Amino acid sequence: MTIARSPAEKVPAKAPTGITGFDDITGGGLPRGRTSLLIGGPGSGKTILALQFLVHGAQHQRAPGIFVAFEERSERITGNASSFGWKLAELQQRKKLFFIDAQPRPDLIQSGSFDLGGLLAALESQTKAMGARRIVFDALDIVLALLPDQATRRREIYRLHEWLLARELTGLVTSKAGGDEQPFGFMQFMVDCAVILNHRVVQGVSQRNLRVQKYRGSAFDENEAPFLIGSTGVDVAVARMPAKAGANNSQERVSSGVARLDTMLGGGYYRGATVLITGFPGTAKTTLSGAFAEAACRRGERTMFVSFDSDGAEVVRNLASVGIRLARYVKSGRLRMISARTLSGSAETYLMRIKTLAMEHGARCLVIDPVSTLAKSGNELTAHGVVERLVDWCKADGMTLFCTSLLDEIAGQTEGGSPLQISTLADTWIHLNYLVQAGERNRGMSIIKSRGMAHSNQVRELILSDAGVTLADTYTAGGEVLMGTLRWEKESADRVANEVAEVAGKLKRVRLDAEEAELEVRVKSLQVELVAKQVEKALLARTTESRERELSRRRSHMRELRGADATGAPGTSTAPERKA
Repeated sequence: MTIARSPAEKVPAKAPTGITGFDDITGGGLPRGRTSLLIGGPGSGKTILALQFLVHGAQHQRAPGIFVAFEERSERITGNASSFGWKLAELQQRKKLFFIDAQPRPDLIQSGSFDLGGLLAALESQTKAMGARRIVFDALDIVLALLPDQATRRREIYRLHEWLLARELTGLVTSKAGGDEQPFGFMQFMVDCAVILNHRVVQGVSQRNLRVQKYRGSAFDENEAPFLIGSTGVDVAVARMPAKAGANNSQERVSSGVARLDTMLGGGYYRGATVLITGFPGTAKTTLSGAFAEAACRRGERTMFVSFDSDGAEVVRNLASVGIRLARYVKSGRLRMISARTLSGSAETYLMRIKTLAMEHGARCLVIDPVSTLAKSGNELTAHGVVERLVDWCKADGMTLFCTSLLDEIAGQTEGGSPLQISTLADTWIHLNYLVQAGERNRGMSIIKSRGMAHSNQVRELILSDAGVTLADTYTAGGEVLMGTLRWEKESADRVANEVAEVAGKLKRVRLDAEEAELEVRVKSLQVELVAKQVEKALLARTTESRERELSRRRSHMRELRGADATGAPGTSTAPERKA
């Protein structure tokens, strides 16, 4: 659950703890100038969380702090915390952090007659001397358990609470859960904020959770949140914050590493998307992961490849057999191979380690092969929550996440849902399976979904060879997709048929060209003959005209010679008229 806060809602002043995730679920940290209670069992991380709260205030909030240790000596506490890199000695030298050892003396334990008055008087002077704004009472239950009755314990709790409020100190009291909880049951009602830490083992895997039980005057996340104690202290895993949701939606496409798969996707995956490859063992999930990683490195993007099944060097060697060359990118540092077998712990531990390593590497692309392994680290519900946070974290940072998920072959060959229900989170889901035909087992690939883009619905054969990874053309017969030898035979038959058709087409073209040429010759001959006839006709006409003209001229000449007049129509009579 994420915190929903209306703009008009008044947010009380808060003291940031600097603990990743904790400030998110509390909306800013612990209540400033008030008292908070931190309850947890042995080894739940109370002291570390409390000390980290003080260190952050001293280093980043100009809020010096005092740590009152009732259970352990300060030397042991600082020694145990030295691995977190908090520079406690430097803070002590600069008077930003002060430790007070307040373990009860044996004589007090025997007499049981004491109170917190002396301790608070000493704290008064120390608070003024260093200008302290934060204070931690670690394992207060150790002292209260020595008091004779409940009334005395309540009196001392009141005394402490009033002392903190009067000085407007941000106080944090830690206490063990279990045992005699009555005083702290009362204190839970009195404080402004109460946080409960849990540490349990589920299926042999250690898991830590915290829950904010109450927070007066402020909205907060009421659900349990997993947390880890890592190299820098406490790290609380939280769900995606509304402010970061959808902040990195990109229209840019990135290549899958397989050209024909890019075509099926209309240009590749969206940058910042989550890609899921599901399949049974041996269906080439790792190969597609390697192709994606190689394409990312070729673009110059820093990439991290986390392998749960094999060592990183083995993955690089095996992928080279199908033309995927990752060694050069590993050598240059652009690609970081992580063998997850070297990591151990719960799913939360894996998530934290992966996030830390990815941030150290500056990765823009992250490959996890297979992510379904997380289901073995605790229960599936926890693992699903981890995957949700992994997806949200990658999207918030604009990182393209490429995951594979192993399906159980024994469970069946149908395209079922993926373990941990990762398929519901993925933007693009590609399924790999086997297709057995003609005594062969071949790899098939189909895109089940790809949000926000048109994509092919074909089932294609995935072919691995020395030349690389590619997809075969689709061949069907009788409503089934042909793969392997059947596809090759169909492909060969189609190729032969195309060649025959091409030759037949060429022959027909040649014959048509010959007929066309013959007709052109005939047309040319007829055209010449036509011209000759036209010439002959014109000559005949001119000859006829010339002959008639000559005949007319002769008649005229004859009439002139015979003295005939010209009354008669020319040509009507050639005989001379008789004289009267």
